[in-house]
Amino acid sequence: MLKRLLLILMLFVSSLSAQQEKLDSLITSGIHQIYSIKFDDAEKTFVIVKKDFPEHPAGNFFSAMIVWWRILLDLQSKIYDDILVDKLEVVIEQCDEILDNEPTNVDAIFFKGGALGYRGRLSALRGDWLDAAADSKDALPLVFLAYELDSTNTDVILGFGIYNYFAEVIPEVFPMVEPLMIFFPEGDKKKGIEQLMFVGDYGKYAKYEALYFLMTSYYSFEKNNNRALEYATKLNVEFPNNPRFESYRGRINVRMNNYKEAFKMFSSIINKYNLGYTGYTEMIKREAEYYAGVYYKRNDSLTLAETHFANCDSLSRVVDKGLESGFLVNSLLYLGELNDIKGERAKAIKYYEEVLDLKEFQQSHEKAEKHIEEPYSKK
Repeated sequence: MLKRLLLILMLFVSSLSAQQEKLDSLITSGIHQIYSIKFDDAEKTFVIVKKDFPEHPAGNFFSAMIVWWRILLDLQSKIYDDILVDKLEVVIEQCDEILDNEPTNVDAIFFKGGALGYRGRLSALRGDWLDAAADSKDALPLVFLAYELDSTNTDVILGFGIYNYFAEVIPEVFPMVEPLMIFFPEGDKKKGIEQLMFVGDYGKYAKYEALYFLMTSYYSFEKNNNRALEYATKLNVEFPNNPRFESYRGRINVRMNNYKEAFKMFSSIINKYNLGYTGYTEMIKREAEYYAGVYYKRNDSLTLAETHFANCDSLSRVVDKGLESGFLVNSLLYLGELNDIKGERAKAIKYYEEVLDLKEFQQSHEKAEKHIEEPYSKK
């Protein structure tokens, strides 16, 4: 009798282990598909997760993450904002139902905290700092509770890392947010980076998100190009058809004056746009056209430079929606300079005059006026 009970128990534990392995395998595969911008494949994967594990919030949560990445690939568009909010609300409601019966269910606590966190990130992205603060305030205790219940869950540390870093950085960058921070614990930027690095090394589901945070933080806030490039390269190698990683790798190389390496990235982006790769938008191609033009101008390939700057000009008039970006202004200024070099003075002046009709960008008016008075010549 005892042997039979032990056998049943062993079979039960083995079955649970097999189910957990299957769930982990599906989620890992689906996450890789999301970052690879294979959204259709990811949708199918998480449909299976929801079908085979209907009580687990992971299926609904990562379905929402597909929408989050659609937003990241075209930040100007808001067509997915409401869809994401609705999907996150489904996750929150599912987790609440679980927690009504199991108040210490770690998965429900973890994914509810994650859903609130991403809803807050969307609000911050759109400049709705009050809503972002409210969601962060609700999410933070859940992160602490999830870690208290299971300190072996490395992914939970992502929440600590993001909070510690941005709680110190955001008020410095956006002073209007500082009054809201009196309701939150103090941040610790250094500790936050260490926590993000730990998740980037050992995370189960959150590894790539931690690496993404490190890349953008080192690029935008820390101004540490070497570290930013380290993470951009790692992500780009792992996910070569993710346009966000590819474009970051390109622009970091530009900032480091590594135009040859940057050109490889931006040429790839232009080619993938022309081939219709998912996520390679007109906005991303516009940036690539601009830096390809800069590369050719620096290397005296004037005809190719002119072609790329003209492409950047055309795309800017589509994606800027009347906001007159620096890409547009500088492309016109460079087109004027290239025509001066070719001896096409009347055409050059036309470009300079157009620059003067646009808003000032990095002394663009001063440069245009100078070139109108005296033809540009490459020194």
